[in-house]
Order: sequence, then structure tokens, then C-alpha cells
Amino acid sequence: MQFDMREVPMVTRYKIVNSTITPRPIAWITSQSQDGIINAAPYSFFNCVGTEPPLVVLGLLKEPASRGLKNTASNIIATGEFVVNLVCEADAEVMNLCSVDAPAEVSEIDYAGVETAPSVVVKPPRIATSPVSFECRKVTALDIGSFQTVVIGEILMAHIKDEFISDRERVYFDTPAMKLIGRTHGSGWYVRNSDSFQMERPRYDPLRLAAGRPKAAE
Repeated sequence: MQFDMREVPMVTRYKIVNSTITPRPIAWITSQSQDGIINAAPYSFFNCVGTEPPLVVLGLLKEPASRGLKNTASNIIATGEFVVNLVCEADAEVMNLCSVDAPAEVSEIDYAGVETAPSVVVKPPRIATSPVSFECRKVTALDIGSFQTVVIGEILMAHIKDEFISDRERVYFDTPAMKLIGRTHGSGWYVRNSDSFQMERPRYDPLRLAAGRPKAAE
């Protein structure tokens, strides 16, 4: 079945993308309003997009009815600062509490009882229980379409808990021990990263070309 993404309704496009591009890491974003209110909200339209400089990208959907910016996007655009906190299994329920549609004057930090720690170079605090936190500065924010804002941020400071550093000299990490979770298909579905397998990147072998392509099945 084919879907013309230029023609189908937005809700259908959302279902297609949300149900197939999985698992998606969760950016549990802390930001601060100009009035000093701390916001904490999870977003799964998130990933890294570069290392020179180190960049992350956020897809921040707008309010469905008003098409206005949600608190996280408003704060990032106004202040240019935010923290991406990755989510471990132990934080799943608290993170989920932060996904409520709280009024702008209510801090999810207080609502969900989130433990925070000071950041080093940005004003928004990081989440103290997160295995990994990235202090970020906005590089650009683009309204592409009427329902979303795409934010690219540069990572200025990375915090990784000591227990997940397996070799300080070679900068090796015990990523499985972090027990990070991700979003997957449908409403409310998550995935653990505990089931994984490894494949070494192969080297180019010109003899494979000499062997020819396998014949197609008849």
C-alpha cells in the first residue's frame, strides 16, 4: 500500500511516521521561561544530527487547536537555552507525568516531583536522575508548516554519570547499563534497549563484484 504524504491528512501522516520510525530516543527537555518557571517535557521527535559541532534536533509540535507554541518551544525561542535529559527505566513514570498539558504557570518539576541539579553553562537545570544530560544552546528554530517548530541546538556541556563510564582514558561508556528507554508505535508504547545485537562494519571487498549478483527467484 502506498501513501502520498503530500495528500493524506496530518493525522494519517502522524500515524505513519509514529508507527514506523521506531524506536525513537526521548528528549526529556528542561527549559526556563523568562519569568523563571522551569518546564520539563518529553519529546520523541528527537535525535543527534552532527558532532562538529555536536548538534541535536527537536521536532516540537504546536497546540492542535490554536497552533500556538507549547511551553518548551516558547522557552527555547525566548531564551535560547535548554537541556536534553535522556530517560532511563527508573524515571519512566515521572517522565510520563511530565507529559500532561499543564498550564504555562505550572512547573512540571513541581507537579511530577522531579529532582534537578544545576547546569553549568545554561540557566535551565538538568534532571538529576538522568544517566545523560546535554546542556544546549539554540542554533536555529524553523517553523516548517503550521503545526511544528524544528529546533537545532548545539551541545555545550555533556553530563554522564560516573557509573556508566567504563574506561575514562579511552572514553568508553556502558550504554546498556544506562537502561535507556525509547518511544515506539501507538499511544503510550515504549521500548527497552536491553535486547541488542552487534555487527562489525565490513571492509570493502572488490571480489564480491567479480562473483556477480545472485539470481532473482523465479
